[in-house]
Amino acid sequence: MNPTRKRRLWLVLAVVAAAAIATTLIAMALQRNVAYLYTPSEVLRGEAGQHARFRLGGMVEKGSFRRAPGSLEAHFRVTDGDAQLPVVYNKILPDLFREDQAVVATGTMRDGVFVAEDVLAKHDETYMPKEVADKMGMAHKKHDVQTPPATGATN
Repeated sequence: MNPTRKRRLWLVLAVVAAAAIATTLIAMALQRNVAYLYTPSEVLRGEAGQHARFRLGGMVEKGSFRRAPGSLEAHFRVTDGDAQLPVVYNKILPDLFREDQAVVATGTMRDGVFVAEDVLAKHDETYMPKEVADKMGMAHKKHDVQTPPATGATN
């Protein structure tokens, strides 16, 4: 093999190796930033994992919002209609954040409380994110199937 061909072969191999390394690094970075959406029922069943970063979707439970005096720390519960999960958030909430409206929060679980890093609220009276609506609908269907109809005599 002449020297020019050998040099070209090494160059091609170096480019292929660099592309493989770059692809691997990009895939690892994207994997770390993936956050899956779960409802409170799924989180309480352990489907989200204890230390994983994920998105929590549902409705802000009516009457659950509390703000610590003199700070930005907000406490509220997110519900899917079947289960509630306490949430704490230490930043400014979106303007559209209200009780009894859809919310998607990104964060992690710590000691039974969801610690949110970001909170997104719905933008109008009729919109609920499709992912949240689908998950909440599935939670209700599972709950209806698992709960036998009430029977009994009334005296």
